[in-house]
Amino acid sequence: MAKLAVIAFGGNALLRSGQKGTYQEQIQNVTETCQSLISLVKQGHNIVIGHGNGPQVGNVMLQHEAGKQVFNTQVMPMDFCVSETQGSIGYMIEQGFRNVFAQTGINRNVVTLVTQVVVDKNDPMFQNPTKPVGPYYSKEEADAYAEKTGAIFKEDPKGNGWRKVVASPKPLAVKNIEIVEKLANEGHIVVTVGGGGIPVVEDGKEIRGVEAVIDKDLASAITAVQIRADEFYILTDVPKVYINFRKPNEKALDTITVEEAKKYLAEGHFTEGSMGPKVRAAIYFVENGGKECIITEAGELGNPACGTRIVK
Repeated sequence: MAKLAVIAFGGNALLRSGQKGTYQEQIQNVTETCQSLISLVKQGHNIVIGHGNGPQVGNVMLQHEAGKQVFNTQVMPMDFCVSETQGSIGYMIEQGFRNVFAQTGINRNVVTLVTQVVVDKNDPMFQNPTKPVGPYYSKEEADAYAEKTGAIFKEDPKGNGWRKVVASPKPLAVKNIEIVEKLANEGHIVVTVGGGGIPVVEDGKEIRGVEAVIDKDLASAITAVQIRADEFYILTDVPKVYINFRKPNEKALDTITVEEAKKYLAEGHFTEGSMGPKVRAAIYFVENGGKECIITEAGELGNPACGTRIVK
C-alpha cells in the first residue's frame, strides 16, 4: 500500500524575501516547490498538502479596506478572507502540479478543498489576541476603527504603526476529514487546511466563523494524525533545525526525540515567529501516533538523509 504523507508548505513556497508578491512571482515559487515534491510522487506516495496564507490574507484585507474607502463596498470578516485565499492559493498549487506533471509524464489529479477547522469558542487565546493581521494604521485611525468595530489593535514593535490583532486558538478538528483521507488514499493530491483552515466554532447545532488565525503547521499536524499519515513533512527555508542558531556554537540536528525537542523548546532555542510552532507541530504528530516528522527545505525532499527528524 502506498505511503501517505502530509506536507506543510512553508511561506517561501509562495513568497520569498524581497519579492513584491505578484502573481507571476507566486506561481513560479509554487511551481518550483511542486517540482521538489516529484521525488515523493515517483516513489508512490499519496500526498496531502497544507499551506500558509499570511501575506495573501493581509492583501485581501487591504483590498476590502480600499474597496470600502473608494467604492463603499462591504468589508468581509476574517474567516471569509481566509476562504478567499484558500481558493486562490489552491488554484496556484493545482496549476503548479499539473504543469510539472505534464512535463514529467505523471498522471495524477490535484484537488483543493476549502476547509473549515473547528476551534473551541472558550479557547483562552480569544481573551489574549496576539496575531497581527491586515494593514498598518495610525494611532488615530486604529482608535477610531476599534471604537466602531470592537476590534483590538496593538502597536507594531518595529514602529510601523498599529495593526489589528486576532486570536490564534488551537485547532481541534478538520471538517470533511474523511473526504481528505478518501481522496488521498485513492491517489489524488489533496490541498487542504489552507492558512491553517477557516476558523469556526460549533455553537449548539450551528457552526459559525470567528475572527482568528490558526497555525498552519499545527493544523497540518492534526490533519496528518486524523488521516493516519505515515509521514509528516514541514517545509521551511533552512535544510535542518538548529540549536544556537546563528551563533558561533550553532549545531544542526539530524534526529532528535520528542523529549529532546521539548527540552530545546524550553531552553529557548526555537523562536515563536519561526521554528517554535514547527517543532511543536512535529511533537504533536509523533505523540499522537505518527512515526516521525521531518523538518527541512523543499529542495531536500527525496534525499533519505534530509532534514531534522523528530521521533518518539
